[in-house]
Amino acid sequence: MQSVAEQIKYNWNYQHRLGTEVLVPNLMKQKVFKPGDNVFEVGCGEGGVLTAFVKAGVGMAVGTDINEERIREGKQFILEQGLEIHLTSHNILQNEPEKDWIKNFDLVLLRDVIEHLQDTNLALKNIKPLIKPGGFLFVTFPPFYSPFGAHQHTVKNFWGNFPYLQFLPQSVFFKLISSGRPNDVQEVKKISEIKLSVEKFKTAAQETGYSIYHEEFYLLRPVFKMKFGLPELKLPSIVNGEIFHNVFSTEAAFILQSK
Repeated sequence: MQSVAEQIKYNWNYQHRLGTEVLVPNLMKQKVFKPGDNVFEVGCGEGGVLTAFVKAGVGMAVGTDINEERIREGKQFILEQGLEIHLTSHNILQNEPEKDWIKNFDLVLLRDVIEHLQDTNLALKNIKPLIKPGGFLFVTFPPFYSPFGAHQHTVKNFWGNFPYLQFLPQSVFFKLISSGRPNDVQEVKKISEIKLSVEKFKTAAQETGYSIYHEEFYLLRPVFKMKFGLPELKLPSIVNGEIFHNVFSTEAAFILQSK
């Protein structure tokens, strides 16, 4: 079992690799990020992804997270590298943004966070004031009905290793995961109430004043390369439609543009 320090270092390293090898080049290719842009990340963890963007030449980098310990550890990593990144604790659903954040960012990152937020519309609405006119919001999430879309693997018990458990009656599903780590069991139950699907997300984006600039769906998501050594694999375009996107995509990735 990894120590806390080892886990923190592992988190930062895979975040940094994801940013360096996947996010920065892909978002530059899509013409939504370029050197000199200001970048904001909601749910930044230890700040590894933002570090990759800083090394690619951002103008200003800000990261927020509700987990104060991860922010604290991230600040230490950043200090050791002498980088200019502002990390702070902030809840996008509950806290007012700082004044100097308003309309100051060309790109906002929201990776694997939106499925945890109980009000999808409110989250997108509260992020919008941070974005410059015509700026972009990059969002990724595993659709709820995808193999591990309920995050059952996080509870670290025997049953959590099985995909698609969320298709069972809820009472059975909750019983199977109940012997897992208590905090993670509660989070799985919350995600199971939210049930974020591709359609629910698209509707929320439209209702809160965004247009969809680009979308991709992954059978094997890019982060699997950093975590498990698996190759990135997109869902073939011929396999299209709501059912396929929700059931077989381990990641739905959207670039939204602020209208």
